[in-house]
Amino acid sequence: MSVTWAALPFLTLGYATPFTFAAAALWRRSAHLAVASVAYIGVFLLMLTLLPGVSREPGGTQGAVGVLMFLLAVVGCGHAFLIRRKVFDPDGLSGVDNEKAIEQVRRHRALRQKARDLAAEDPKLARELGIGRPDLPRRYNDGGLVDVNHAPAEVLTLLPGVTPELAVKIERVRSETGGFMSAEELAALAGLPPTLTSELADYAVFIK
Repeated sequence: MSVTWAALPFLTLGYATPFTFAAAALWRRSAHLAVASVAYIGVFLLMLTLLPGVSREPGGTQGAVGVLMFLLAVVGCGHAFLIRRKVFDPDGLSGVDNEKAIEQVRRHRALRQKARDLAAEDPKLARELGIGRPDLPRRYNDGGLVDVNHAPAEVLTLLPGVTPELAVKIERVRSETGGFMSAEELAALAGLPPTLTSELADYAVFIK
């Protein structure tokens, strides 16, 4: 859409240039575009005034019309391409790849679920792969899980809403109880705010 708009001055040999900029000025309420459209309208009207004289005086009049048409078609097209992003994307949102971000979040969710299933099926393998242990060297991508039963306090702070103080408390309760089975049990035994339970469940893994 923006490319078509910017190419109109060239495609129409300059005849659409004033209207291209005038429409953009009305749409965006831009002073710069309003001034540009007035300038191009002036050049366009001057060209129309000189056109009848081309047949009577082919020499100088034809050259003047050619220069004016060049201004409208080539300069106008270049001007339009220069500002087209400001016209069609004034907030700069076209560079934000939302679909890619959404796909990445979904991929990490799938990786976490796969790692969580593996940990439930084979805890020993999960520990060897370093699932939930970003503090250890590893090659397995678990999507950002944290092993609540084995990770040190500084890693526990990677969990949503877990402050350094809460992390130390979780570590202490873990040593007293031998570990946790679920986010609900963690919240109950460690006295965590109930609002954290669902978020913890998404990122926590409990490997025995």
